Amino acid sequence: MLRIKSARVITTSPGRNFITLKIETEDGTYGLGDATLNGRELAVASYLQDHVVPCLIGRDAHQIEDIWQYLYKGAYWRRGPVTMSAIAAVDMALWDIKAKVAGLPLYQLLGGACRKGNLVYAHANGESIEETIAEAKKYIAQGYRAVRLQSGVPGLSSTYGVSKDKERYEPADADLPTENIWSTEKYLRSAPELFARAREELGWDIHLLHDAHHRMTPIEAARLAKDLEPYRLFWLEDAVPAENQANFRLIRQHSTTPLAVGEVFNSIWDCKQLIEEQLIDYIRATVVHAGGITHLRRIANLAALYNVRTGCHGATDLSPITMAAALHFGLSIPNFGIQEYMHHTDETNAVFPHGYTFNDGYLHPGDQPGLGVDIDEEAAKDFPYQRAFLPVNRLQDGGMHDW
Repeated sequence: MLRIKSARVITTSPGRNFITLKIETEDGTYGLGDATLNGRELAVASYLQDHVVPCLIGRDAHQIEDIWQYLYKGAYWRRGPVTMSAIAAVDMALWDIKAKVAGLPLYQLLGGACRKGNLVYAHANGESIEETIAEAKKYIAQGYRAVRLQSGVPGLSSTYGVSKDKERYEPADADLPTENIWSTEKYLRSAPELFARAREELGWDIHLLHDAHHRMTPIEAARLAKDLEPYRLFWLEDAVPAENQANFRLIRQHSTTPLAVGEVFNSIWDCKQLIEEQLIDYIRATVVHAGGITHLRRIANLAALYNVRTGCHGATDLSPITMAAALHFGLSIPNFGIQEYMHHTDETNAVFPHGYTFNDGYLHPGDQPGLGVDIDEEAAKDFPYQRAFLPVNRLQDGGMHDW
C-alpha cells in the first residue's frame, strides 16, 4: 500500500490562471494534476480543497480506479465541469505517482506507444485572409503538418480565434466579461473564401482545420460544411452547440466534411449518441474537463468501436500538466487522431518545466518517469491569481448568442 500523506491546491497565474493539485505519498513520491477550468478556476479550487482533499488522506495511491469511482459516485451530484475537473486533477496526479514508482513514462503503463509521436496542429489567425495565410506559412516552415485557420469577418470588430498574440489565444481577457458582436450571415460568406485562398497558397499536403465555436444552427452548419467540401478540411469543429446531440444528424445528411466536437464535454454521456450514431469523426474531450485519463480512456474505447478518433482540446487554458497527460494518453491509444497544441508563455514554462518536445509536426511526451512535468512552487508564488472572465456574445440586434 502506498498511502496518501497530503494533497495541496496550488493557484498561480503566469500569464493566465492555473489550478494544480499536488498529491504526496508517505514515501515522498508526489504527483501533479491540472484542475484548471477557464473563467471558473476558483470554483474547482474550492471543490478540491473543501470537499476532495479531506477524503484522499490515508488512501492507497495505487487504487486509481477505486478512487475515481469513489469521487464520482460518492458525491451523488455527478458530472458537471467543476466536479469532473476536480476528479481529473486527482486522477492525473495518481497516474503520475504510479508511473514514477514504476520508473516508467506514463504511456508505458497505458500499454506502450502506438506511434512515433502525436500529430499536432497549430493556430494561424489574422484580421484578414492574407494575414491568416501568412501566419499559416510561418507554422508550416516550422514543420507543422496541420494548421487551424481563423480569420477576421468583414463587418465585425472582433472574431473568435483572432488575437494580437499570434502564438497563443487567451480569450479570458477582462475582470468582467467582454461583450462581442456576432453575425452568422457575414461569417458564412467569408469562411469559404478563406479556405479557397488557403488551398491556392498552401497546397493540398497540409491538413487544414477550422473552429466554428458553436455559433450556428444545424442547417447553417450544414450549409457551411457543404460549402467547405471542395477544400477537404481535416475537420470542422464545434459547428453547433452539442447539448442536443441529434443536431449533428442534419449536418451529416448534407455534407461529408469531417466533424469534431467535445472540448466542453465532461462525461461519456455527453458524446454517447454522437459516437454510437457516427455523427462525428473526432471527439475533442479533454483530460482535465472529462474526468482524467481514467475516464477519457473509456470515451476513446467507445469511440474506437465506431471509427471515431480523438482530437483533444489543447489550448493554453490547460496547463503543461494536461498537455503532458494528453500526449501520454494519445500515444497509447489506437484511435488517436490529432492533438491541438498552443505555446504557453515563457513564464508558464518556467513554472511548469516539462519534458515533452516538438519535432517535424509531432509532439512526444518524453521518457521521464511519470507525466514528465514538474512545478516550481517558488516561481508560482510570483504570479498571484487574477480574476479573468471569458467573453459573452451578442447578435447585432443585441440578443444573447452562444460564445
